[in-house]
Amino acid sequence: MKKINILLFAVLVLSLFTGLKTTEAASNVKVHFINVGQGDSILIQTGNENVLIDGGGKGKGDEVVAYLKKQKVKTLNALVSTHPDADHVGGLAYVIKSLNVKSVYAPKISHTTQAYKDFLTAVKQKKLTIKKAQTGVEINTKAKDNSLKFIAPVKEYAKSDLNNWSAVLLLKHGKKTFLFTGDAEVKAESDMLAKKLVPSVDVLKVGHHGAKTSTSSAFINKARPKYAVISVGKNGYGHPTSTVVKRLNSVKAKTYRTDKSGNIIFTSTGQKITVKTVK
Repeated sequence: MKKINILLFAVLVLSLFTGLKTTEAASNVKVHFINVGQGDSILIQTGNENVLIDGGGKGKGDEVVAYLKKQKVKTLNALVSTHPDADHVGGLAYVIKSLNVKSVYAPKISHTTQAYKDFLTAVKQKKLTIKKAQTGVEINTKAKDNSLKFIAPVKEYAKSDLNNWSAVLLLKHGKKTFLFTGDAEVKAESDMLAKKLVPSVDVLKVGHHGAKTSTSSAFINKARPKYAVISVGKNGYGHPTSTVVKRLNSVKAKTYRTDKSGNIIFTSTGQKITVKTVK
């Protein structure tokens, strides 16, 4: 018995003073597609960790923060700005000012809009630096059955081509997979496909609010999602287009829209996915 007790004590001391870390299963992972109208905002909860992708348009930050606080989120382990368009980055300055944000990720492309300048100012005021989102970069998670990895942008695009700069994030939880595509269009999709970075997925965040310039037939036939989510509000662009809706139907994806269902919440056990909607 004495030998066992001494061994256990030695292991405890070693873990305390050498910084050994234990990893735990995340149990359930929740993915919230927050209804921010014509824009994107997604909360990923992996155990006691929280990741936010985009913050809706300018003036939507307070709605996003209110939703996060309702989920008892006080700290964001990571915040991702997929690209500088105002309907994605607009609310992030308010989010950064309102919560404890540990790290920020964004592709290396800038913009001259006030919404993007406000985002940069908020990052600077919190003494944070922006980590480059690009293919192969991983967001660290403590849960052993989780991975969060960027599969795009694969390369640099023209400065005017903001949508194709979109940071595309792949979440794997056990046997279940989610893909968040920002506003990535056909050019970026083709580059991901050429590099064999696109797996079959369980849940797809449909690119660019259902615009016909995204979610190509080649892309959707490779991803073949069981569920698809279109984050969309009242708009003059015709989003989502019938072209994309037909493509999703062709692979028998069950499609949800934030403008019709409100907040859309997926829960993954790693083996099974359930979904509920909250208006």
